Amino acid sequence: MAEVAQGCSDRGLPEFTEHSMKNLESGRKTSVTVADFVVLADVLGVPPVALLFPLGASATVEVLPGREVPTWEAVAWFTGELPMEEPAPEGSARDALDAFRVHGDLVTAALSSYALARERRRAASTTLDRARRATLLERADGYEEHAFEDAQELRTYRERMRQRGLTPPPLPDELAFVGLPDAPSDTEENE
Repeated sequence: MAEVAQGCSDRGLPEFTEHSMKNLESGRKTSVTVADFVVLADVLGVPPVALLFPLGASATVEVLPGREVPTWEAVAWFTGELPMEEPAPEGSARDALDAFRVHGDLVTAALSSYALARERRRAASTTLDRARRATLLERADGYEEHAFEDAQELRTYRERMRQRGLTPPPLPDELAFVGLPDAPSDTEENE
């Protein structure tokens, strides 16, 4: 407990002491602030949601007074991932969460496509077998085409997010170009 208390202090929360933790564990202290909660999770090296819902350690948890549900269902409810039969109403908080999840999926797809294309080109550059080199370059071309399509889809989705009044999250450095406006083509410049 002393190490955890020191970790809290190191993170700017000196009032969350060893004594506070003992009181929390014994039930004499029945609540913590959001700041206490987040700092404690960081000190323990776990996602904050794991402190609320001990996934894998407890089969059920009480999500609301008198309402006990399976732990995974509680996590899904808390994070807005609870499966629903119908899409979230447009403009709802769940709809915004879903939009950011889709964005994350599109970023992951684009990063994967570019990584696969780079890996195939790298492998082609290090082989002395002409047939294997040709095959790897052909695969790289295919992955680059997928990467291009993934980047276009991501750009379009980010624009739709903006039109809905949402601010898309920053892009990883490898995809920063997706957020830049297109340079005019030679045809457009000549018109």
